[in-house]
Amino acid sequence: MSYDDANIFAKILRGEIPCHKVYEDDKTLAFMDVMPQAVGHVLVIGKCQAVELTDLPLEYAVAIIATAQKVIQAQRKALNVEGVVQLQLNHAKAGQSVFHYHMHLIPAHVHELGRHESGLANQDELMALAKKIREHIES
Repeated sequence: MSYDDANIFAKILRGEIPCHKVYEDDKTLAFMDVMPQAVGHVLVIGKCQAVELTDLPLEYAVAIIATAQKVIQAQRKALNVEGVVQLQLNHAKAGQSVFHYHMHLIPAHVHELGRHESGLANQDELMALAKKIREHIES
């Protein structure tokens, strides 16, 4: 599958669509999932054109893992949780719905996850959660 520059995450990276940012550096962006499976669900994306893991340049994979580590530590402190599901889907047949590589960081037990894409979260609540998690990011 070739990369579609019109996907929603590409638009977020270009600033065409807003997001509730948790963390950003030169290679990654972490932001709140607007259709969360649990409170505090964060997405981490690379700032590169990759549809799935097999397309992801190694330097971006390393950067995404480093960002995920920061976000998970912040989620644990901000939300007073221990368990965080790290989820990444490759291809529509696996459930991928946005074809830009992304990692889900979901503060929950795997058996407690809500259905993804079942509805939009309250934007004010997402903004408050993003701020709360962002305050616990260690640079």
